[in-house]
Amino acid sequence: MSPEALAFVVFTAGMLVLMGIGMNMALALVLTGAGMAYVLGFWDTQLLAQNLVAGVDSFPLLAVPFFILAGELMNSGGISRRIIDMAQAWVGHIRGGLGYVAIAAAVLMASMSGSALADTAALATILLPMMKKQGYPLATSAGLLASGGIIAPIIPPSMPFVIYGVTTNTSISALFLSGIVPGIIMGAGLLVAWKLVLRKIDLPQGEPLPMRERLRATLRAAWAMLMPIIIIGGMKTGVFTPTEAAVVAAFYALVVALFVHREMRIVEIGPVLVRAAKTTAVVMFLCAGAQVASYMITLADLPNVLTGWLGGLVESPRLLMTVMMVVLVLIGTALDLTPTILIFGPVMLPIAVKAGIDPVYFGLMFVLNGAIGLITPPVGTVLNVVAGVGRLPLHQVIKGVNPFLVTYVLILALFVVFPQLVTVPVAWMR
Repeated sequence: MSPEALAFVVFTAGMLVLMGIGMNMALALVLTGAGMAYVLGFWDTQLLAQNLVAGVDSFPLLAVPFFILAGELMNSGGISRRIIDMAQAWVGHIRGGLGYVAIAAAVLMASMSGSALADTAALATILLPMMKKQGYPLATSAGLLASGGIIAPIIPPSMPFVIYGVTTNTSISALFLSGIVPGIIMGAGLLVAWKLVLRKIDLPQGEPLPMRERLRATLRAAWAMLMPIIIIGGMKTGVFTPTEAAVVAAFYALVVALFVHREMRIVEIGPVLVRAAKTTAVVMFLCAGAQVASYMITLADLPNVLTGWLGGLVESPRLLMTVMMVVLVLIGTALDLTPTILIFGPVMLPIAVKAGIDPVYFGLMFVLNGAIGLITPPVGTVLNVVAGVGRLPLHQVIKGVNPFLVTYVLILALFVVFPQLVTVPVAWMR
């Protein structure tokens, strides 16, 4: 067996074994990377240490902690709640209105935080008790909230796009633009799915609020609505980079929380920073560990090895894309979104590019597939968040998410068949 093939076996078998015994994912990446270095004849502790540092020594990656901080400030400073209140004022009276509120709020919040976990936690904390009180089926409600939460990684600003762009050297600004139309389509798909689900649920219809109350709720959410306009508009006009946009988002959320809404006190900033720092540490450790494995994957030339194995699929881009999406769906059942990007992004993108697939389109599809994995059992990180917030058994949430999961898979298939739905809007916006 050649050293390259042996390195591939060490990587795949090592990851499976270490994941199976429950080892920390970042540490598993470091150990598998070290094993590959040994079989390739590149064993050097200094080289490993240099790659660990290089994995987090990146200016674009600075966007991650600031977007995480922006999400924490949004939830603590009342920004998220005002968005939900505005959506409820306009569509809350419709039969099943709280479901429509959840979808509308999910799309709006996705354009601000870029974090599926933060958005899902905010939606579930506020809306799930309201749905329970009004007689909504808890399992279906929890499934809808989880499904709405995973729009956040797609609509800009998106932390997964930042990580994918840094890992694969793809334009982060282009990735941000690629997520706008698919994110809207995901929201529209949830609306259709929720309408179909409502046929089997007997829910009352409320009275619409007076126009004065609706306008008042909209005015209260005005500062929140300005946030995505500033972020996306600033990047589109070239005023600031995606990393600088993350800083602007965090600063804007802080100012609004402290001085406009006045729902946060100075003394509460400390705990918010601690929560953001803990989440950032987890992500950055993953990035550091992935750099070790990624460097060894490059030395072993695994993308070209896999391209040789795939053979004729490279000559058929659509068939190759279908196979890759199926593989990523299976991977998503066992891995979280960030490790999936860090491990498989650098391996799969060169194969896609060799087949003539647009790298920005592939990045969008990769992240979308990984986001769907967040609501796919048995791991399903977002499912666990909703189950924890709502104090529900995980199997109930899994049952409730199924109709919306099917909807997302159909949307994924739609983008495979019609890539122009992604590539044409990106070309027009650029």
